[in-house]
Amino acid sequence: MSRVKDMTKGEPTKLIFSFALPLILGNLGQQLYMITDTVIVGQGVGLDALASLGATDWIYWLVLWPVQFLTQGFAVLITQNIGEGNEKNTRKSIAMSALLCLVTGTLISVVFPLLAEPILQILKTPADIYEGARVYVAIMYGGTLIVMMYNMAAAVLRSFGDGKTPLIGMIIAAVLNIGLDLLLVMGLRWGIAGAAIATIFSQLIAFLYCLWTIRRLPAVPGRKDWSFDASVCRRLLMLGTPLALSHVAIVIGGIILQFVINGFGSLFVAAFTATNKLYGLLESSAISFGFATATYMGQNWGARNLKRIRKGMQSAMKLSAVFAVSISVSMLLFGRYLLMLFISNADGNASQVLELAFRYLVVLSVPLIILYALHVYRSAVQGMGNTLVPMAAGLLECVGRVSVALLFPRLMGETGLFFAEPAAWLGSVICVTPAYYIIVNKAQKRSAGR
Repeated sequence: MSRVKDMTKGEPTKLIFSFALPLILGNLGQQLYMITDTVIVGQGVGLDALASLGATDWIYWLVLWPVQFLTQGFAVLITQNIGEGNEKNTRKSIAMSALLCLVTGTLISVVFPLLAEPILQILKTPADIYEGARVYVAIMYGGTLIVMMYNMAAAVLRSFGDGKTPLIGMIIAAVLNIGLDLLLVMGLRWGIAGAAIATIFSQLIAFLYCLWTIRRLPAVPGRKDWSFDASVCRRLLMLGTPLALSHVAIVIGGIILQFVINGFGSLFVAAFTATNKLYGLLESSAISFGFATATYMGQNWGARNLKRIRKGMQSAMKLSAVFAVSISVSMLLFGRYLLMLFISNADGNASQVLELAFRYLVVLSVPLIILYALHVYRSAVQGMGNTLVPMAAGLLECVGRVSVALLFPRLMGETGLFFAEPAAWLGSVICVTPAYYIIVNKAQKRSAGR
């Protein structure tokens, strides 16, 4: 299959960039349809509806991020089996990953919609945006199985070095989502519920396209591979669970942050929402380089090629630094104009919301290179099969975010909340960076002692 990429051969910088580029475009596509929801809701429904979306960000991520990183953990074993050239184990790990996702996704889709209302009440969501937030997050929770299966399908494809298929699937989903948003939100006036339905249905189409492509992979699971294998499932869960738990911790920190944000009223929530949608653009390239690094490291770790691992890390960091600086400068120059897309000028409080949103964007943009380093080093450690270090990093990220959210507003007022994210990045990168070098150096010594 032409889209499959062997990361154990060839020049690392070219390999990582060529693999990351379609992922970057795919993530931008995903951000596009998330931004489209926000733009259409903010312009077509109003600031209260925009704030309703913002009030659900961390609450939805409580499910979305653990789901995404659970599938990434499963993909570590798949990638290493590919690097070893073990087709039998590759097929079995893909099949067991799919079964685990089916069970987990179904449970979440049934249970979490029932929890939407009590979670919003615990967070003291402002009354004027409560109902919109409840409707949106309940629908999004109900679609978790679809989202999880898409993420697993994309992770399998990336394990084989195929970043193009998820890109095409995401482009299809983005275009479909925009059309459905215009139809359901603006045309049929379904409001926030229409935006949620459009997003979930678009993800379903992206999953079906990826699934159709997976059938042509070199190691497609056969009937025998679907028989339950407890040892493989245990190994998958040992890799995926720490990553999922690390992001549960991260999201808990974010929910506490959201609780503090809610206390400053719906206008402040709306400003945070507008900037957080651009935050996805800030981070999308970092996520892509992280995926590329994890695949590169996983295949070369499976092939026991430490020399290529070191070269790959140098290449990934150089590429990440270039993108981080470029995006930072772009946001400082043009971020205010992008934020205006989300905020209706018809609202009397638009100028106040825009000023708050841009101040937050500046605080996120200046130290952006820290976020990019975090994704690269964390993904490298993850690709080499260590998911406990990323879990520890997630706990530190939670501590950093919560500490700033609770302390800085007392010292600086509402502006202090803007520094919660950079503090979280810094705490996490301090953990994963030395861990990478320790793991590689230990592996080098073991290799030299043989």
